[in-house]
Amino acid sequence: MTDDSTVPAPAQRLAPARVAPEFHRALLGLSRTAQAGLADPVVAELVNFRASQLNGCAYCLDAHARDARAKGEAEHRLHALSAWRETPFFTARERAALALTEAVTLVADTHVPDAAYDDAAKHFSETELAHLIGLIAAINALNRVGVATRMSPAPR
Repeated sequence: MTDDSTVPAPAQRLAPARVAPEFHRALLGLSRTAQAGLADPVVAELVNFRASQLNGCAYCLDAHARDARAKGEAEHRLHALSAWRETPFFTARERAALALTEAVTLVADTHVPDAAYDDAAKHFSETELAHLIGLIAAINALNRVGVATRMSPAPR
């Protein structure tokens, strides 16, 4: 027998957009500014999705999966993203962005190794690299707010 009932998400602790709208808008603005500096919007969504996977932010995973699909991302690549090193689905540029995303997201453990930074620098101009690092910082901040306040996606 199968139980088809859904389990409710933990109760949201706080609604940052409601109680601190200026702060919330500033974080979203930081993310939009960083994304605008990248030539490829799909790379931006892969970065957002991968950081959100690492940080366990359900709200951001749901939002960025939808955003990635809307920008033309293939479903099989999203499903394989947590194992991107083991698949042939990602370009060298995307791999460099994903490696840097993991290194910056896990900065306390990795201290962003030269290899990750140098590989990204081969694939992105200095300006794009600055925006890529800014995007990684922004999604990590958003993930931390989402996890700390227990934001969850709306049921479908």
